[in-house]
Amino acid sequence: MERTFEDLVAEAEAAPVEGWDFSWLDGRATERRPSWGYQRLMGERMARASAALDIQTGGGEVLAGVPKLPPLAVATESWPPNVAKATRLLHPLGAAVVKDEDEPPLPFADEAFDLVVSRHPVTVWWEEIARVLMPGGHYFSQQVGPASVFEVVEYFLGPQPEEVRRGRHPDDARRAAEAAGLEVVDLRAESLRTEFFDVGAVIYFLRKVIWMVPGFTVEQYRDRLRQLHDKIRSEGPFVAHTTRFLIEARKPG
Repeated sequence: MERTFEDLVAEAEAAPVEGWDFSWLDGRATERRPSWGYQRLMGERMARASAALDIQTGGGEVLAGVPKLPPLAVATESWPPNVAKATRLLHPLGAAVVKDEDEPPLPFADEAFDLVVSRHPVTVWWEEIARVLMPGGHYFSQQVGPASVFEVVEYFLGPQPEEVRRGRHPDDARRAAEAAGLEVVDLRAESLRTEFFDVGAVIYFLRKVIWMVPGFTVEQYRDRLRQLHDKIRSEGPFVAHTTRFLIEARKPG
């Protein structure tokens, strides 16, 4: 039986959104993954590191998935539910979690880490990354690129200005890293097909990734959501494109 709009809405509104685990979307949405395999590459670097920092760890899921943590591993996170979740997940593995408001300065001494990582950071404070890296240390990050999933954004907010669509461009990340004194040793980007199979998946996504449609609520967008529900039923999955880029930068020395 086809599920009703109200049933899908109620289920998506009740779903918990803490952490950075998207398994609730299994069978309801798909996103092609970048070809480079961020977690595998991060794990290789973690195995060689002596002291590593994971910035904006979310619920700690990505860091917890690496095969071997270095002797010193620390993660930062700002959102209290994620801090609690990351603590429960990472402490048994030997990694400390520090609550940090994602504003400079990072709560660590100069040259404290030989590896700094971050998956999908909301903000990147390049000067702080350079400060806490040891000479010869690396920053390794997978980031959201420009106009990512903007088919969803513009469905609700309408066409966005070019400067908004261009935000988070990898060329800008390169310039910012170099301005902070880092050498960019790898930079690559991909556009990846994403499909939402029901309106509940879209609601869950926007509740979890809160910066996509700021202030999103079902009540505010109920009419638009109902139209989307009808569109998916008649035309098939709602298709969007996720953009991702991988950047690795080294501190000289």
